[in-house]
Order: sequence, then structure tokens, then C-alpha cells
Amino acid sequence: MTAPKVSTHNGDWAEVVDRLVSEKIASRIAAKDATIWGPEAEHEASIRLGWVDLHETSRPLLAEIEALQADFRSEGVDRVVLSGMGGSSLAPEVITRTAGVELVVLDSTDPSVVARALAGDLSKTVIVVSSKSGGTVETDSHRRTFVKAFTDAGIDAASRIVVVTDPGSPFEKLSADEGYRKTFLADPNIGGRYSALTAFGLVPSGLAGADIAELLDQAAEAAPELQADSTDNPALWLGAVLAASAGRDKAIITAEGSDIVGFPDWAEQLIAESTGKNGTGVLPVAVEVGAPELRSEAADLTNALLAEKAASGVPTALTSGSLGGQFLLWEVATAVAGYLLGINPFDQPDVESAKKAARGLLDAQPEPEAAAFTEGSVEVRGSEGLLDGVDSLQGAVDALLGKLDAKGYLAVMAYLDSERDSDLAAVRPALATRTGRPVTFGWGPRFLHSTGQYHKGGHPEGVFLQITGAHPTDVEIPDRPFTFGTLISAQAAGDANVLAERGRPVLRLHLTDPASGVQQLRALFAN
Repeated sequence: MTAPKVSTHNGDWAEVVDRLVSEKIASRIAAKDATIWGPEAEHEASIRLGWVDLHETSRPLLAEIEALQADFRSEGVDRVVLSGMGGSSLAPEVITRTAGVELVVLDSTDPSVVARALAGDLSKTVIVVSSKSGGTVETDSHRRTFVKAFTDAGIDAASRIVVVTDPGSPFEKLSADEGYRKTFLADPNIGGRYSALTAFGLVPSGLAGADIAELLDQAAEAAPELQADSTDNPALWLGAVLAASAGRDKAIITAEGSDIVGFPDWAEQLIAESTGKNGTGVLPVAVEVGAPELRSEAADLTNALLAEKAASGVPTALTSGSLGGQFLLWEVATAVAGYLLGINPFDQPDVESAKKAARGLLDAQPEPEAAAFTEGSVEVRGSEGLLDGVDSLQGAVDALLGKLDAKGYLAVMAYLDSERDSDLAAVRPALATRTGRPVTFGWGPRFLHSTGQYHKGGHPEGVFLQITGAHPTDVEIPDRPFTFGTLISAQAAGDANVLAERGRPVLRLHLTDPASGVQQLRALFAN
């Protein structure tokens, strides 16, 4: 095991760290002191600090998970599907990918993604449905669909459903009423983005075959240093780099050179949802190896890199250590950043807005807004005034990028199939190179439970490129008056409407044929 370390470059945070030490912020977080973030945050903080000692409190889960995994293996059930959104899926994805074990992560409502999850060998499949309440529309829809699929295949559906939820939730009652195979109850005093080492992270990862006991051991090794009021505490330094670099409110995150797979996506949700509110925050930008942003010396950027050398002259924190230690390091650092920013790092006041808009569209089922024009496989729509006088796809993109100011960022929001349409990810670095500004890329609706909070509540500097696609083959949702195709379309439209209502420019590109449309966009953005 390797304890977490942070080294810093191109900045001086010693005075900030000295202040954090003198105010005993680290030990107060460890003691679950809810007063740290001020009176307005105190109530929320008092019920959101259970994550600080999960390396101890999650130990009883290990035997239960191991026993259930053994039972499934004895029955020939070794394909694990996870239905979860946000923190419920991002942490297990990092854990299992790093461990090299297979987990089918279902965190999309795109019909082709759902169909692919259903197309696996159901005779060997168990689905873990993770939801604090059970009312999340994505996970409820997945659950209903798998119940029908199991039943149609002559399999006892209840025996193949494992539930992770909060105690006393409606989902706990439903699981009991339906006789589902096993219900794991997570600590309700932990928000989703801090839940990596709770049942939400451990159950699917352990059933898939990851060594979750080692993960807790790694966090336990890291905890004493991260809880110490010391200038050697790496979490204080990381928190200071993220939140106390004057004018630098965008953090570029990459894991180049690290054996931890997919960590930037998990850190992105943690930071964006924790800090992006009240018109402030830190925008995390998860990037690929060699990303253009890593060579930038823009005045509003910092780097927060895993096992990587400083690639530019901007303020940088280099972190290293085991996965369990990194989880705890970044959680403590994010709580510290919230303190330095003067915000509550445990609420997410703007996440619900897009959900409400989507529910309204599902209820009303309106006709799609007419396209301003169509070019090739791409229908073009835009927020009010954006497309005035524009009659070409290139002109539409130019109009959007023309709204990008010197401190702005571009968010690419792809409501598509991340596997089928994976080539689309290449537009992120291409657009970053073209604009010279940071570009985020999120697969929808997954990012709504992540950077979606920052889009609405953080610095109002974003311009938004939404990409949706037609659904040649749709998937029905049992006992619901809408399909997965209808659902993802409503989620995309609802998100775009909320952003436009807040005065943000939104360009909406709908691919009438996703395969040709993706290639058309790649060619367009490469120019």
C-alpha cells in the first residue's frame, strides 16, 4: 500500500496551509464538526459527514458481500450489472477498472445502452440497483426493465436483484415487498459523491471480484495523515491548490502515468457537485493523456494531476498513492476547498432543476421543437438569438464559440451511447485546441448527476454544446407511459431549457443518424 502524497509547483500556499493547521480544520473534519462551513451549512453538514471514518464503519459489509458473491458463483451467476447514477456508478467503475474485473455499468437511458446490457447472458446475470431513495427515474426504469427481461427468460427476477439504498427509504420497502435477493443499507449521513467506500461503492465492486478489503485498508493507512493538523497533511495542500489560487477556478485533472483507471471522472463529480454553487466554485476538467489544457498557461487554470509531472507553468498539485487513499485524500481536500470558498460542500441545490424540467416534458410529451435547419445528418437548434442569421452548421458552431469569453469554458454534453459513439470524444481536445479554453465532455444523462450542478450553480461562464441522437430501436419501460428514447430526449431537452432560462448559450445538434452524424461532427471540429 502507498499512502497519499501531494507535491505542489508554481505557487505558494504555505500561508493558507498554516491557517488551516492553526484552525484545526483537518482534525475538525475528522471529528465531524458540522460548524466548519458556517451556520447556513451546519444542518446539512451534520448529516453528511459519515464518510470520514468509512474505512472503519464499512468493515461489517465485507463478510456479507463475500458470502453473497460466493452464493452467486455457486449458482453460475458471475455477470454483474450495476444500475446507478452519479456517485453510485462512478466509484464502482473506477474500483473495478483499476482492479481489472468486469462490471457492466448501466448509467444511461440511451436505448442502445440499455439494450446492450439486456443482451448479455441473463442466466449468468445479477443486477445491483443503487439508489438512495429508489425514486431516481433512471434506476427505477432499469429495474423495471430487468424484472421483465428476467421473467421473460424464465428466471426468478427477485433472486437476481440486489438493492443498495438508505435505511427507511421507499426502495427498502419495495425490496422487502418484492422479495429481492439482498438489500444492503448504506449510511444515510453520506452524500452520493462521498460514497465510494460505502455499500454504494463496495457492493457492486465486491460482487464483480474487486478486493474491497484492500481498498478499506488503503484508506485506513491514509487516514491518520489526512486527519492531522500538520503542514505535512497532503489534503490541506490539495484543497489549497484547488480553492486558494487567486483567480484560478478551473482545475485540469488527468491520471496519466497512474495505474488508477478512470479516476478523473470520479474526481470531476466530487469537485463540481461540491463546489459549483452560489455563482462560484471550482470547475473540474477531466482530460485525456496529452490534453491541450495541460500545455496552457491560462490565468484561470490550475492542474491537479495523478502521478504526473507538471506540464506547464500554472499552479499544480501532483498526487499519488493507492486508490483507497486517493478517495479519502480528494474527499478531505474537497471539504477543505468548500471551507476556503465559503460554501457548503455537501448540498447540490441545482441538480434538481433539470430533473424537474425533464419530468414536466415527460408528462406533457410535447412535439419536438422544429429545427432551425438541417445539414447532412445534423438537425440544428439553438437558444434564443443564438442562430439569428445563421444557416450553416459551421456558422452555428462559430456563433456558439463566439459567446465564449476569455474566462469561459465550453461544455460538450453528449446524450448518446458512450460505447457505440465513442469516436465523438475526439471532439473534446479538438475544440480545446481551437478555442484555447478548457472543454468539458460529459455523456448524458450521467453528467447531470455530476458537472450538471456546476453548469447551473457555478461561475456563469459556460457555453453549451448539446448533442443528441435518433433511436432506430427503442426500448419499452414496463408500466410506464414513456420509452427510454422518450426519457433521454426529455432529459436532454429539460437540461437545455434550464440552461437557456439562466441565460446561457446552448447549441443543440441532433444526429438523425448517429453513426454518420458523429463522423460529420468529428470532421467539422477538426477544421
